[in-house]
Amino acid sequence: MRRIAHLSDLHFGRDRPELLDPLVEAVNELEPDLAAISGDLTQRARPSQFRAARDFIDRLEAPVLAVPGNHDVPLHNLFLRFLWPWRQYRKWISPDLEPEFHDSEMIVLGVNTVNPMAHQSGWFTPRALDRVRNAFCNTRGRRARIVVAHHPLEHLPGEKKKLMRGADEAMEELGRLNTDIVLSGHLHSWRADPFAEKPGRNAVLQVHAGTGLSTRLRGQDNDFNLLEIDDGLIDVTRYAAAEGDDSFAMAQTRRFVTRAEGWTVKKGA
Repeated sequence: MRRIAHLSDLHFGRDRPELLDPLVEAVNELEPDLAAISGDLTQRARPSQFRAARDFIDRLEAPVLAVPGNHDVPLHNLFLRFLWPWRQYRKWISPDLEPEFHDSEMIVLGVNTVNPMAHQSGWFTPRALDRVRNAFCNTRGRRARIVVAHHPLEHLPGEKKKLMRGADEAMEELGRLNTDIVLSGHLHSWRADPFAEKPGRNAVLQVHAGTGLSTRLRGQDNDFNLLEIDDGLIDVTRYAAAEGDDSFAMAQTRRFVTRAEGWTVKKGA
């Protein structure tokens, strides 16, 4: 079995300092095999904010795989945004914008879906899809196949944010590649469900984390996820800090099982 702590949208620079230590402690107490951060580590991509994000990452005891979010490129400094959008991210977080994690039970691929030329909307590029295809096709043995990206591949009806470019093509191909999970953020809302069912397409499990630390709440509490991945079974547990509370506690768990057509909610779970 493998355990992944999934965090997103920390937004250092517009964070809740009183939740910083509780979040670090909660993640470390769960002893995950990997901590995956699906973007927006900062609010405005400033050096001080990246420094705070780096300090946070260094306090996590598990290996960390992080990808950028749209807030991790400069917004107001157009010179930097267009010419060196990743300068601070590479300096403080990682020179690798699309990191990978491999072990005997899972392969986790980070995908950079940020389009520096756009303010908010992302792009799952054909190049990124080729990279995922090559990695999964060359994976030996049955290992969990997981993608980490900032922008979701599917929005619920009524979502005001624009779906990223290339999302439909990516969802089709990830299903064909027997991808198990896509971890994402961006929407500041929690969700754990298979992607919309489509005849002939393997059902991939999508897991959104809300925001671990930000004050920019969208009607939900600050939270993060713990995924427990076993043979044919995935538990997704949401840990949340309720309003007025300064600690994270288990809020809900959803259990999924695999069938011939992919992942589905376990009845009675």
